[in-house]
Amino acid sequence: MTDDVENTEQAEAEVDELEALRAENEELIDTVQRVKAEFDNYRKRAARDQESLVARAGERIVKELLPVLDDLERALEAAESHEEAKLEEGVKLVHRQLEQLLEREGLAPVATDGKFDPNVHEALLTQPSAAEEGSVIEVLQKGYRLGDRVLRPARVVVAGPKDEDGDQV
Repeated sequence: MTDDVENTEQAEAEVDELEALRAENEELIDTVQRVKAEFDNYRKRAARDQESLVARAGERIVKELLPVLDDLERALEAAESHEEAKLEEGVKLVHRQLEQLLEREGLAPVATDGKFDPNVHEALLTQPSAAEEGSVIEVLQKGYRLGDRVLRPARVVVAGPKDEDGDQV
């Protein structure tokens, strides 16, 4: 009978050991699954960060080229009033090339027709106008977007309020 008791105790010990090993195995599988999920999240986050970095890589140079574009636009306006058609043609060519280059890099002008939008416009002043209050009536400096970000807001004049008679204030 002691043999049977010893065998039963040994069998119970083996069952307990087997259950402990199963629990440890399940715990290890759970840990591995968590580490795998964390790694997948890290990989996705690193890929998003890399895409963002690539998208912003040209931002500094494009921002530095904006004053050149502005100067060329002013030169074109001045050249139109002079007889030197070749100068005007040359400046137009350079302007067109620079504009195309910047467009290929993702630069787009900020729309300035319609209502004032503080997200993309910078109101330098308001003026009484026959236009609807809060609408853009003059653009003092073009604004630009690079991809989905505003690189430089458009500097604009906004229509102010009229008096009760409908006249300009």
